[in-house]
Amino acid sequence: MIKLESLKKNQHFKLVLKEKKVHTEFFSIFAAKNFISVKNKNLLHISFVMKKKIGNAVKRNKIRRKLKAIVHKLLKIKGAINSNYTYIVFGKSKAYEKDHKILFPEMQKSFKKF
Repeated sequence: MIKLESLKKNQHFKLVLKEKKVHTEFFSIFAAKNFISVKNKNLLHISFVMKKKIGNAVKRNKIRRKLKAIVHKLLKIKGAINSNYTYIVFGKSKAYEKDHKILFPEMQKSFKKF
């Protein structure tokens, strides 16, 4: 099972934000080839970011949990997410109202572009 690891350093965020990007109405995904030395192959570097503009902490955390759950499901599908990349997922406020059935195929299409 692949484990999710969040980015910790500001410079890592800056490097990823300069590379490839995919925007949808529910989220934006930024990706860069792995620049962090990985000792463990079962590790995916991915961070989920929500702006304070979206709303209060309850709303932001709900969006984060939804997106994280979708990524966990995508990891079970072989080849859905390329683990040779480092990702940042920016959630948007429209993801709060939408159901998992709408967000899942949208995210699956977005990750195939990397």
